[in-house]
Amino acid sequence: MAEVLSGMVAAVTGAASGIGLATAEALLGAGATVVLVDRDEAALDELGERLGPSAITQVTDLLDTDSCNAMVPEIIDRAGQIDILHCNAGSYIGGDLIETDTATIDRMLNLNVNAVMKNVHAVIPHMTERGTGDIVVTCSVAGNTAVPWEPVYSASKWAINCFVQTMRRQLCQHGIRVGQVNPGPVISALLADWPEENLRKAKESGSLIEPSEVADAIMFMLTRPRNVTIRDVVILPTNFDI
Repeated sequence: MAEVLSGMVAAVTGAASGIGLATAEALLGAGATVVLVDRDEAALDELGERLGPSAITQVTDLLDTDSCNAMVPEIIDRAGQIDILHCNAGSYIGGDLIETDTATIDRMLNLNVNAVMKNVHAVIPHMTERGTGDIVVTCSVAGNTAVPWEPVYSASKWAINCFVQTMRRQLCQHGIRVGQVNPGPVISALLADWPEENLRKAKESGSLIEPSEVADAIMFMLTRPRNVTIRDVVILPTNFDI
């Protein structure tokens, strides 16, 4: 891709692996300076060396209140601005609700829902003052349908679906575009909690997609003319039956 995002600064949470890393690499390829945000300091150190000077690494633990609150100010201090915020960090719980402990539920909802809301809340004044910006949230096809084997995860993504669409309406008048990408199953560490039989069947049937394929959809959203907002994109493996 040509350097269509040259001069822009993007921040990506959960950027050390999976969709976050694939998106960060695509943004770098389009000429953006990218702040890779993750709690995995060792992985960020390796990525900083590999990706070059346009990649800025930032260790943030979104489940730590102080660290989460400091994220946006630290990015602005280091990079000068935020043109694109990709709220991607998240976790997954699958299986019957009764088999999940409440601490794990709290952790997932705090990461999948609360941290996203906090990050967007923090960046709004900066983008509003500049009169421009893009906010993209990694949601899920589980935010569009009730998936019986993942009641907690689906509930978190339904909440984010609502949040993104309400914020899109609030922020469009300030020149800020808000949208979400809704992938089906993606080959990533998040699938480690899938029931083994479901994962095996998905792999055998080709019902999984690569993180780079989700990143392609995000880049399409970000490179539309400013008078166009891609509200949400559902991207599924062709053989995924849901």
